[in-house]
Amino acid sequence: MKTDIEIAQSSTGLPITQVAEKLGLGSSEIEQYGDNKAKLKLPIKGKIGDHKLILVTSINPTPAGEGKSTVTVGLGDALNRIGKKTAVALREPSLGPVMGMKGGATGGGMAQVIPMEDINLHFTGDMHALTEAHNTLAALIDNHLQQGNDLNIDPRTIEWNRVLDINDRALRNVVIGLGGRTSGVPRETSFDITVASELMAVLCLSTDLMDLKVRVNKILLGYTYDKKPITVADLKVGGAITLLLKDAIKPNLVQTMEHTPAIIHGGPFANIAHGCNSILATQAALKLANYAVTEAGFGADLGAEKFLDIKTPKLGKTPNAIVIVATIRALKYNAGIKLADLGTENLAALEQGSINLQRHVQNMKQYNVPVIVAINRFSSDTDAEVSALKQIVETKFGVEAYDTTVWANGGAGATELAEAVVKACDTETEFRPLYSETDTLETEMTQIVTKIYGGRKVELSTKAKNQLRRFKERGWDKLPICMAKTQYSFTDDAKKLGAPSDFSIHVREFVPKLGAGFIVALTGKILTMPGLPKKPAALNMDIDKTGKITGLF
Repeated sequence: MKTDIEIAQSSTGLPITQVAEKLGLGSSEIEQYGDNKAKLKLPIKGKIGDHKLILVTSINPTPAGEGKSTVTVGLGDALNRIGKKTAVALREPSLGPVMGMKGGATGGGMAQVIPMEDINLHFTGDMHALTEAHNTLAALIDNHLQQGNDLNIDPRTIEWNRVLDINDRALRNVVIGLGGRTSGVPRETSFDITVASELMAVLCLSTDLMDLKVRVNKILLGYTYDKKPITVADLKVGGAITLLLKDAIKPNLVQTMEHTPAIIHGGPFANIAHGCNSILATQAALKLANYAVTEAGFGADLGAEKFLDIKTPKLGKTPNAIVIVATIRALKYNAGIKLADLGTENLAALEQGSINLQRHVQNMKQYNVPVIVAINRFSSDTDAEVSALKQIVETKFGVEAYDTTVWANGGAGATELAEAVVKACDTETEFRPLYSETDTLETEMTQIVTKIYGGRKVELSTKAKNQLRRFKERGWDKLPICMAKTQYSFTDDAKKLGAPSDFSIHVREFVPKLGAGFIVALTGKILTMPGLPKKPAALNMDIDKTGKITGLF
């Protein structure tokens, strides 16, 4: 059986100019990065109008795999197959998981975006531009301390650390400024992964270059000795940081293996950030096609909630349909079945594990958007299991479920799902957010924990309680909340699978992201700099003398 990278390498893509033409764009409206990649020039022409937006999400991820991106790509191809002008909007992969646990992140099998190797590696340099901009700002802060500290910044309160686009646990806690008077002011700091940088969130939530600069200037850097907040605007370097992102803000255009236009831009993780591709990318897909298929990171409790409560108010468009991806293997895993036994038919375990899917279906229904379940079929799934899951979903959960085989068959494996999505998009509904713009952070967290996670309450550390009090004094207490939580469970304990209830979510501290316009709540043991596994995916990768890459996925 061919690997994903072998399948992608055997695919012949169209010249990127022809892909742009599918969207009504001429050569003067794109900036080519070779023959198969381009950036969209801003502003992007067109109006969203009554074009349809489909959000693809999933159950909680497991080692058995869910295939959310694969179904997103396959659904986009299927919609084009049935005559609907469609574009796909996805996030950019981070080198952290690419070199770490997951390998590639461009879909799979016959439902991939290409050029797969480029997208998974350096692509058009957006991640590097963000890393450079973030660390330039960090260097400017430390230089300000070294050169006299005119702003009276208390080094112990600096919130802006450094970033790297790779998993590196050794950099979670570091000391800088060692080496004497000419080497800076010694202080403790840390590294995050680039996708956790506030600049990533700022880039993804900005509507144009000037909005980006406004947001950059609002970024909180730390506090003075008398507890006054210090922002980028106080440091007077907002323009310099913004210019480093002048190209990164432009969405990237590639294609699927079936030549569906794919706009890939921005890559915040949903477990430690807001988990959605850029507003500009989603708006571009909506403006340039009649149907836009997009995805949000990890399960619906994280990515979809943040898409609906953080991104949607700024997007100017609410989803017309939500597709929840599930696999039979992953549901059996939620019932406690071992990985080695997931290929064996087990209807009882399937029904037991389906409670995880049920919770996600109920959660998405709360937003008053039509919900459909996509069963991403594996070769080991039996007809009896697929039939049983469809019956459970349709009779117990009250939504339709469709068997999809996009990994094996590309868009042809999701035409039935595509027809259902079109029908759902024509349903008249009124979007219902989980909380209002006037709600406090405490109310927002309680709504998420009780209505999305299925928990009982939020428990705050002493530090978090003190922070909330100061946020209220500064007028930050009604910003949206971005929960940083494990992706593997509804709880803040990664080992609690299924659909737990009657639990508390523990918030240890908050991180104000004033440029992004939200407050991050760090829960449980969540980390903003992942580590590499014992056997990283990088061990399987190689390149030969012709430049051919192997082992990426």
